[in-house]
Amino acid sequence: MDDSGRPKTGGTQMAVRERPTLKTIAYMTGLGITTVSRALKDAPDIGADTKERVRLIANQLGYQPNRAGVRLRTGKTNVIALVLSIDEELMGFTSQMVHGISEVLGGTQYHLVVTPHSFQKDPMVPVRYILDTGSADGVIISRIEPDDARVRLMTERNLPFVTHGRSDMGIVHPYHDYDNEAYAYQAVQKLVEKGRRRIAFLSPGSRFSFYVHSRIGFERGLADFGATEVPMGRVTSETPLDEIRAYAERMMRSVEPPDGIISISGSATIALVAGLEAAGRKLGHDVDVVSKQSADFLNWIRPEIYTVSEDIRQAGRELAKALMARIDGVGPELLQSVARPVWSKMAPKD
Repeated sequence: MDDSGRPKTGGTQMAVRERPTLKTIAYMTGLGITTVSRALKDAPDIGADTKERVRLIANQLGYQPNRAGVRLRTGKTNVIALVLSIDEELMGFTSQMVHGISEVLGGTQYHLVVTPHSFQKDPMVPVRYILDTGSADGVIISRIEPDDARVRLMTERNLPFVTHGRSDMGIVHPYHDYDNEAYAYQAVQKLVEKGRRRIAFLSPGSRFSFYVHSRIGFERGLADFGATEVPMGRVTSETPLDEIRAYAERMMRSVEPPDGIISISGSATIALVAGLEAAGRKLGHDVDVVSKQSADFLNWIRPEIYTVSEDIRQAGRELAKALMARIDGVGPELLQSVARPVWSKMAPKD
């Protein structure tokens, strides 16, 4: 006990109470600071038993390298920045993307920092901040435009990056994408096989690259399979869900409503189905719906929907692997991949 009646605390307890450092681990293991540092870096001249003991103590203490110190020594931050729009698909996109990236980064020196932003504002702001502050070794961006200013700026500034989606601006860069052209084409085919001929397409916003890809596939499918389009005007997957629902109800009450609908977004599909049912139309009888989704849930509530799933977790893994390879100097032309549609549900025959 000390003079005030409180129990005395030893040096070990004091060390643990403070932010653990290399010095703390050295004290706990009885090793030198240099030995501890080299053990944590998996140096070949440090024995396996010593490395295991150092790592065990470091984990127990919750030790994390001081990023400022790492940056001073190496010029690196060991940070990967995921610049993610808060306007992304509602159903599982963000969590699945983060999960996939984290699976790859786990066990590496890299830490993931999510930087949210809104496309309603300037999408260049978070990228400029990362560039100006040097706060990340590499960046992952999504919602890519054909001529994307973020891609151009990071290329000019030599910041390693990878995109979830493809640009069309003559710059070779790493990407992972989903084959939305194949999805839209195959969706038309499936509807025609069900006897549908008047097809509406709820597409992405026109500024994004996957709008171009999906429209090419959709229009090619109409031509190849002898169907016609029922236009949806200005309504896209970016439109608020209540407005999508209201538009779908009006569309299905019109004189010549579609008998097939293709949706690029799972959450938008829920609004579409609510609208068509409010108009008194029966899903799977009066109209068939094909939808892409980022989480397997649509067929739980409406088994009549044809669905294809985009594996966002796998996309996160591919993006993380490509970015780390790019940081290590692998050529961008070797770090490009496109996922093909995998149809998870076939709607029942009448």
